[in-house]
Amino acid sequence: MNTQEKNSNHFVLKGLVSILIGIFIFGVAYLIKTILKEFLTDDSPLGMLSTEIIEIFIIFLIFCGLLFASLALFFSGKRSAKKKQYPLWNQKTKTAFRKYILFIIIAFGSLMLLFNLGFVEYLTPTFLIIYAFLLFTFKNKARKNLLILAGLNVFLALICFLIPSYWFASFSILGIAHITYGVVEKTKIAS
Repeated sequence: MNTQEKNSNHFVLKGLVSILIGIFIFGVAYLIKTILKEFLTDDSPLGMLSTEIIEIFIIFLIFCGLLFASLALFFSGKRSAKKKQYPLWNQKTKTAFRKYILFIIIAFGSLMLLFNLGFVEYLTPTFLIIYAFLLFTFKNKARKNLLILAGLNVFLALICFLIPSYWFASFSILGIAHITYGVVEKTKIAS
């Protein structure tokens, strides 16, 4: 057991974690689309609510999706460290955690700024670009396939920038891509 192995980053996007994050992305996007559709329908009970309540509910859904994705990363890292009998919080995991928190703060701040300024059509492209930077930052030699996910995010951001109503399809594609990436990585581990 050398120092390099003990000082490895346990918070990696692979296998079941990627599948779960894909499910969370797809599920939250579907719930937001359903809420917005029902809000615009006259016969729906959601149509009686104010826009502020709908906004708070959507922000809560996004927070829950982010929380569940973060917990999936954490528990996967904890299980990986325990299996290898390494400490969970080493220098690389602390650095990765700080980067992750920094990206969350940047994403939340920029998205709330755009929302408050009324640039709602730029929320999805901005999130996808920030998420692409996050994936690019966490790629390493063993996880070069994360560049494909990062490139997909940039492409979907460009499409959403040109066609703002494409947001749900973009998140659906991103969720399916995460699930596919997780299945591919899981089969690599199994073989």
